[in-house]
Amino acid sequence: MKRIAVVLLFCLLGWLAFRAVKGPRYTNFPPKTGTTWVAFGDSLTSGAGASPEHDYPTLLGAQLGIKIINCGLPGNTSQDGLDRIEEILRLNPKVVLLCLGGNDGLRGLPAEQMFRNLGTIIDRFHEAGAFVVLVGVRSGSVFDKNDSGFNKLGKQKQVLYVPNILQGVLGDPRLMADYIHPNDAGNKVIAYRLGVALRPLLSKLL
Repeated sequence: MKRIAVVLLFCLLGWLAFRAVKGPRYTNFPPKTGTTWVAFGDSLTSGAGASPEHDYPTLLGAQLGIKIINCGLPGNTSQDGLDRIEEILRLNPKVVLLCLGGNDGLRGLPAEQMFRNLGTIIDRFHEAGAFVVLVGVRSGSVFDKNDSGFNKLGKQKQVLYVPNILQGVLGDPRLMADYIHPNDAGNKVIAYRLGVALRPLLSKLL
């Protein structure tokens, strides 16, 4: 019995080691289809508050050596994003940076509805074969009420989750154009953070 237990233990350790080396499992990694990289979001994505070519999608694209189509529209909520999904799918996305939810919080919309909309958006992109990067946006409260929901959604949908993209940026006057939107320097921080998350996967995303 002891010998069997030892063998089973080694098998378990071997499996865990294999999983650790293999890394996390993501849906559509590598992407099944698509030709474009798309940043899909609201004013944080469009670059409100930054000078031309200093939005985070453009800066990230320059870092990674790829073109990222900026599909950010100021004021968009998660429902607006859901309503625009067909427009984005027509771009034949291969990788989608999804950054929505900030306006839901600013308008006092239910978090449950926001995460339900985001889940549906992710499902649609997954059905089209795209790889999704879920970009977290903190809530407007003192304690971030969104992080656990974003984290749960990221695990459930098996996407690359980058938490609280404004961490260390929001509230720093050197990095903000106003109380919501990053300036050029703030967008540079965001692009760098996303680049750090994406680089280990980049060879299979190109």
